[in-house]
Amino acid sequence: MIDRFDGWISGLGTRSGRRVVIGHWPHSPLGPFTDVMTEDARGHRTLLAPTDEVADFVRATYTFDDVVVVPVRHTRYDVGDVHAVVAGPLEVTWRVGERTALGRLLRLVPARLATDPRWLSGIDPVARRLLPGVRTVGSAVGGRREFYGARDLHRIAGARVRWDGADAGGLAPVDPPVRFGFGSAPPTPSHVRITTLVERILT
Repeated sequence: MIDRFDGWISGLGTRSGRRVVIGHWPHSPLGPFTDVMTEDARGHRTLLAPTDEVADFVRATYTFDDVVVVPVRHTRYDVGDVHAVVAGPLEVTWRVGERTALGRLLRLVPARLATDPRWLSGIDPVARRLLPGVRTVGSAVGGRREFYGARDLHRIAGARVRWDGADAGGLAPVDPPVRFGFGSAPPTPSHVRITTLVERILT
């Protein structure tokens, strides 16, 4: 069984060492939702999920030290393409910047091919060389396999992050790589149009 999630993943780092990966999924088997994976400078990994159903699905695929179910509110402002997420202790605002050269190339790949597991398995070695830490296919916990079909790529031009009311510092690379699953977000703060396929083994 393959579950398909269509949306955006935004990954960014901060000068304090906190790294944040936001998934915004207008189309998914669980309905529209936004979730956040974050890792602090000590390596503590937290999932912020809007419902128990989302939390159960995500933690069956990735690894966390804490899973917190809280309202997750995503807002997009058309002026300047600014996004904001509020989720429990986290407040993050980021501005989407210019499309990258790789983003322009990704847009040339037909959608059906860009999300085909065979294509994604074949280009995984290339993706790893172009964007260290990034994978297009891999094995997740619980015997699942995941395929990431990137369709567009923009840089994140600016961000503000607060955790428990404290400023996490200015925008920085996603360094060290996050450790939620088999791959990381791109090291350069990025906003990626993506289709994620999760292949589940039914028992």
